[in-house]
Amino acid sequence: MSDIVQESYIDIDDFGRHAEADNSSEKSDYKFFRGIKIFIAILVGALALELVLYKFVKPSIGVPRLVYSGLKNYTEEELTAAIAPIYRGNWFSFDTNTIASKISAVSGIESVEIEKHFPDKILINVKERESVAMTFVSDGGRTVPVQIDKNCVLFEVENTEIAADNSIPIISGLPVEFLSGGMRIPSKYRSLIEQIKKIRELPQKYFAAISEICVLPKKYGNYELMIIPVNSKARVLTDRVLNEDVLQYMIVALEVVNSIEPDAKQIDLRYGSVSCRTSDGGNLE
Repeated sequence: MSDIVQESYIDIDDFGRHAEADNSSEKSDYKFFRGIKIFIAILVGALALELVLYKFVKPSIGVPRLVYSGLKNYTEEELTAAIAPIYRGNWFSFDTNTIASKISAVSGIESVEIEKHFPDKILINVKERESVAMTFVSDGGRTVPVQIDKNCVLFEVENTEIAADNSIPIISGLPVEFLSGGMRIPSKYRSLIEQIKKIRELPQKYFAAISEICVLPKKYGNYELMIIPVNSKARVLTDRVLNEDVLQYMIVALEVVNSIEPDAKQIDLRYGSVSCRTSDGGNLE
């Protein structure tokens, strides 16, 4: 009986030792896998941090990318060159107000909107001035063509398509001797630009038949207009009101006068009547 009890105690002790060995092995495996998990977590964290650094931090501390929209007559290179003296620093230090002011100083730019998109993108939406009429000014001893927009601002563009657009009338005689940024024509001539703008909005291309509109100052500060047609020797003298009715009246008068007197030099539409001056100095009513 005592032998049996003794064997039982031995078996119980062996079981305890085996249990302790199993627990030790499980703890060792747990620590091993836990270490692997921690290593993987550290590795993933390092990769994520590197991704953040390269994708967001590094671009934001470099020179930002300029993305333009709305350009027609200007190029991205021209506007970037205009802001080059102050286009420095990174995305964080990029001053949108200063850059917008600098671009707006370009004569052919009407307005600018700038948005910053993290981490390195600057969106620049430009609205260019649209030409309503054209004139000529002196610049450094040479005569250069300049455009006039709806707000009567003078601006230069090098677009040859605008110069060849016969729907944009040429105006001569404006008292503008030089060109500076944002300069406008004198106030008393601004109503003429408004009238031209309305005529250009009509479906008929009236200005395609007009070579030039000459402004003739009057003695007491007012002015009249001398219209030079494309296909006629006669010049048309009228007052400063220019609209569709005047142009239609001019076209009819030209047809009638040219059929009667092909050598007519000048047609006067002022004062509600039509008179004609011939090349030899005679007058026709």
